[in-house]
Amino acid sequence: MKIKNIFLFFSLATSIISCSLDYNPVDTYSDVTEGVDSTGKEVVFRDKAAVVSHVQSLYDRMRNDGQEHWYLDVLLVAETHSDNAYAGTTGAEVVPFETNSIEGSNSVMARDWNQHLASVALANTLILNIDDVQDAALTTAEREEYKAVAKIFRALVYFDMVRLWGSVPVITTIAPDITSETVGDVYYDYFPPQNTELEVYQQIEKDLLEALQYAPNNNPLDKTILSKSVARALLAKVYAEKPLRDYDKVIEYCDALTADGLDLVDDFSDLFGVVLQDPGSPPSQTNAATNAKARNTKESILEIQYSVSGNWVTWMLGRQLDNWSFYFDWAKWTTPSRDLIKAFQTAGDTKRFEESVVYYECAWSNYYPANEYPFMYKCRSGFSSIIKLRYADILLLKAEALIMKSNFADAAAIINRIRNRADLGNLPSTATASKETILDAYLKERRLELAFEGQRWFDLVRLDKVEDIMNAVYAKDSGRKPQAYLFDKDSYRLPIPQGAIDQNPNLVQNPGY
Repeated sequence: MKIKNIFLFFSLATSIISCSLDYNPVDTYSDVTEGVDSTGKEVVFRDKAAVVSHVQSLYDRMRNDGQEHWYLDVLLVAETHSDNAYAGTTGAEVVPFETNSIEGSNSVMARDWNQHLASVALANTLILNIDDVQDAALTTAEREEYKAVAKIFRALVYFDMVRLWGSVPVITTIAPDITSETVGDVYYDYFPPQNTELEVYQQIEKDLLEALQYAPNNNPLDKTILSKSVARALLAKVYAEKPLRDYDKVIEYCDALTADGLDLVDDFSDLFGVVLQDPGSPPSQTNAATNAKARNTKESILEIQYSVSGNWVTWMLGRQLDNWSFYFDWAKWTTPSRDLIKAFQTAGDTKRFEESVVYYECAWSNYYPANEYPFMYKCRSGFSSIIKLRYADILLLKAEALIMKSNFADAAAIINRIRNRADLGNLPSTATASKETILDAYLKERRLELAFEGQRWFDLVRLDKVEDIMNAVYAKDSGRKPQAYLFDKDSYRLPIPQGAIDQNPNLVQNPGY
């Protein structure tokens, strides 16, 4: 295997010595590791085994490196930057999400931008090179399936990116070699400008629709795969967003998931619970978690699993129940807010509250007394799965679509299904009296059902509720740090990392930063 390294000093005014830059066009340069086929020709994938290994690297990226930018940082944005949580710690990288003072220099934004684009590059390598593999063992059906998996992966990445930053570069190619003759032609391959939000969503839609034909079918016994059901769930979420908003398609793809066998589990605790050494006693230092309570439930669409204790973000967010005192001597991220806790209490929602929030004694008192400090609880052990997509989210999006189509009765029926599982009664008749009242009830239901699953901020943005809710919460939530800036329409997108702009002259900072 050979790795090519190069330092590029780009200048159109000077002559360029012919060189090879075989890496994907991301904003920070990366290397491509090349193989050699039986004839000695350099290739990206030497044979089927190399392809299979690369497909596994996509899944490994979700399971390992992806914990940080696919889960931990998404929670920071969706929960801490909304009314659901406080920063938790005092670190300069985290607190601005609570106080609405995020800048382009923020280290979280920088690492997420780079990690997302690295994931795009990983997908592109497979999509663009698999058809060149000269190995009879790699069938046409396998090639199409692996490409479909990579396209779903790329769509997942871009869906997170477009909701965070709006206009981002859509990269679907690998830059060719650069020479003095071709430098002008390939300039934008190496320094890609941003595409509009609409163009990003159109690429996501294209990837998912193409993937639907060849992706693996939903497997009730394995929810870790990028299946047709994952593509359908993502399409439902994409069509709920503004640039491609189509409520009929939201309903269509939710119904398709139902046809795939997706459904609500009967017991909400199956989604996030753990198995304890002594199931009859509460977790403690002497009664540790030994496994996740359930995996591959009928409600899970895509989850990242840890059959051995390997979900390290647990100790970034709370107490790791399979190792009671592990890294529990410093303040954690994403502390449940008083406003969220009050919302659970006002609704009488004990069942979901107990699966979402837990109290421990700790060594710090940043937001609450140290002897009774709340922590988010949906990721509670090294065995806990990260559930990236679940049916309740998509089912509620169907209710949103029905509300927007003025079908309040059917929307209420869906909301009531979710409520009934939580041992709550049906919505009162006053909640369905108008679009405004049922939309308010709907948003409250999504907040309680999906707390600490990375949805709240994006719900507020999608439904244009950011200013109304976020500019009011600081006055009614005594625990929040002071608001640095009022939320406005510019707040709906986060700042492009300044480091990325410095490296790529074709990137433009989002308005308001």
